[in-house]
Amino acid sequence: MEWYLMVWRKYAEFDGRSRRKEYWMFLLFQVPILLLLMGLGFAGNGIWENIAWVDNNGWVLFIPYAIYGLASLVPSWAVGIRRLHDTGRSGWWILLSLAAVIPFVGIIPAAIFLIFTCLDGNPGPNEYGPNPKFPEQAVGVFAGSGTFTSMGLGAQPQPLAGGVSIGNCKSCGAMLKDAAPFCSSCGAHV
Repeated sequence: MEWYLMVWRKYAEFDGRSRRKEYWMFLLFQVPILLLLMGLGFAGNGIWENIAWVDNNGWVLFIPYAIYGLASLVPSWAVGIRRLHDTGRSGWWILLSLAAVIPFVGIIPAAIFLIFTCLDGNPGPNEYGPNPKFPEQAVGVFAGSGTFTSMGLGAQPQPLAGGVSIGNCKSCGAMLKDAAPFCSSCGAHV
């Protein structure tokens, strides 16, 4: 349940990476909830049809399904995009999952997307962030590098040793070195 709720806490966070476990545990809860709500709608529709004095109002019980489906659309895309980032792919590959609605032909891109989500993530950091499977490595890779300058609470950002500064990190305020994709102080994507 914690993995499912984690995706909701990262509602529209499209940056970074998500482990396979995060993605598949989210789907493990997401799919049964959607099926349950859809079943409620179909059952309600069948009940309403058998009552002669009521106009066909069974569609009303599909409203919870529609509300939940729309509310969960953004976090579903976000976790899918983060999962693709973990394998080193652009988030645009998620469009393959949308192609699944095309009859007959759609099974091919849907299968490719399924394979991408089943693959293990890149070991170590990639262009989308540190490896979520081993967050302790992020400290060694980003914050523990030779150019890291320790800044106590409330201290001003210190220039990095060597290299040319190209601005400040939006997360921690440290000066950025060269054209690195991550802040060497906090590991945030820049």
